[in-house]
Amino acid sequence: MLDDLLVVGFDLETQREVHIGDRPLEQWRTLGYGRRETVVCFYCWHGIDAPAGTKVPLLARGRIGGLVRPHFAHPAGMAPPRGHHRETVWHINAKNRLARWAAAQPNVAQVRMEQWTEQRNRRADVHVVLDDGARLALEAQRELITDELWQARHRDYAAAGVRDVWFMRPDTRIPHVLFAEGTPAWTLYHRDETAEARLGEPHERGPQWWTKDLCLFAPHHPPCAGDPVVRERFPLADLGLDADGVTFPPAMTERLAEQAARVRWEADQARRQQEQAERWRHEAATRPARPWKPTPLPPVRPVPRPADGGPFCEVCNRPLAEPLVRYGRHVLC
Repeated sequence: MLDDLLVVGFDLETQREVHIGDRPLEQWRTLGYGRRETVVCFYCWHGIDAPAGTKVPLLARGRIGGLVRPHFAHPAGMAPPRGHHRETVWHINAKNRLARWAAAQPNVAQVRMEQWTEQRNRRADVHVVLDDGARLALEAQRELITDELWQARHRDYAAAGVRDVWFMRPDTRIPHVLFAEGTPAWTLYHRDETAEARLGEPHERGPQWWTKDLCLFAPHHPPCAGDPVVRERFPLADLGLDADGVTFPPAMTERLAEQAARVRWEADQARRQQEQAERWRHEAATRPARPWKPTPLPPVRPVPRPADGGPFCEVCNRPLAEPLVRYGRHVLC
């Protein structure tokens, strides 16, 4: 997996870590294997999976427009027998990539790798100071971390006035303790130089939902612990930094703002409907009762009687046939 196998170089002349993207390929080839051989494998030189001081000049591979991105590689037969540990390779690459990315931000004043806090109880993978004085710790996390260990780091950084920002290795599960503490988590991909964010899906709207935090009823970042999530992936170069951590590209920020505005409008409508219903109920409850008056019966229209004044039904007042005279009413009356 290329995310794990990108090799970091070490320049013996400058005594600094170097990355394939720092210079054109032809320059690296001049300094690498078979020529000057001053750019060697960082891991082998520093005793990672090999004796310290092992000098392995690197090859600069790749071509413009090729299927595989440019990268450093060991010459054939010169890598450690089992290769370098994938998680270690990813972690060192991540630190270098994050440091270069942070240094390219227009509002960043200082970037240092492996910087201790003032209390010397935490060492940030990449320590960043912004123009406004805000301090960030960019942490490249290569494996699953326990809730207790993460909380200890998070609180130590907070006590030192440092905002910790977490970038996880691909295929590493993100502990939801980060989300419970309101901390975003990003996944960093070396292969295409992208970073992936997780946004919480909108919460279900229950009774009186408009009285709660309206941000939860739109896609929200970071998600709440246990939320179903939506993944959004961005080129690392399109992301920025501020005192709260990583910032989205303008198009994503605008999209989230539109969705949040829609939720606020719907909440306002629901609130108004609720207030109107409450006013109607209050008016109905406080309206004075009207005295009851019986509804007058319609007047009885007299049935015309025959001029001869014959016997009539005592119920319907209509003429009776001779056999019914003795009963005084019709059969059905």
